[in-house]
Amino acid sequence: MCRNIRVLYNFEPPTTKEEIRASALQYVRKVSGLARPKAADVAAFERAIDEVAESTGCLLRSLSAQTAVRTREHEHEKARARWKKREAQLLR
Repeated sequence: MCRNIRVLYNFEPPTTKEEIRASALQYVRKVSGLARPKAADVAAFERAIDEVAESTGCLLRSLSAQTAVRTREHEHEKARARWKKREAQLLR
């Protein structure tokens, strides 16, 4: 999975529309292989982002959590721990 796409489900405070759209943008960039589409493709690129964001929002609203609520700070701490582990492996 693309490292820029984050888990969005079961957060407190809830995931925002902006976070969903940012993940949709990363997804569309990844699958298209384009960071920025050509002028002729901008409409298709934006439509794909909107559709992925809408589908993601529907998915998140329809899931029922059976795990502990996530916090962004805890997710950042986990990411920092993963980085420290990778960094230690690189320095060997």
